[in-house]
Amino acid sequence: MKLVVGLGNPGVKYEKTRHNIGFDVVDILVREFKAPAFREKFQGLLTEINFDGEKVLFLKPQTYMNLSGDSLSAVAKFYKIDIEDILVIYDDMDTNLGKIRFRPKGSSGGHNGIKSIIAHMGEVFPRVRFGIGKPTLPSQVGGDIVDFVLSRFTKEEEERLLQGVELSLKCVRDFMKGVDSDKLMQKYNRK
Repeated sequence: MKLVVGLGNPGVKYEKTRHNIGFDVVDILVREFKAPAFREKFQGLLTEINFDGEKVLFLKPQTYMNLSGDSLSAVAKFYKIDIEDILVIYDDMDTNLGKIRFRPKGSSGGHNGIKSIIAHMGEVFPRVRFGIGKPTLPSQVGGDIVDFVLSRFTKEEEERLLQGVELSLKCVRDFMKGVDSDKLMQKYNRK
């Protein structure tokens, strides 16, 4: 069994923001695989599919970003999912817009959702860091980081955003197929 977790914040005001890219990727996968509707469980929205004879769960924690680990750890514990079979997708300002980085482990890099998961699960779990870019507009530079991550992508950023979404989808599919971490890093961590 595998668990794919997209990080974000619940509520209409956060939809389609940079910080919710994890939710967006999971939503696309759920539509692509024609998964049943999400149901509320474990402080999150959960659904599942059968992929090549294996159950794959999709989770969007509804705890707000800072408590993402509460929901993820409850699902992992209930279903007895091994840590290496959990993949977390989240936004990353230190990765260029539209690029992704696969990592089998690591620190939080200052991301509060990842800090919460590490507090519950430790640092060793697979993850996809989705590049949301850094502030570049005069109104963003020197501004509050929170304002930037809670902003929406601009029209000019859409092409790179779509490239990143497609890369993320491919990476998640490869993870679901059981491709090992070294191969995932070689394939998706290109400059």
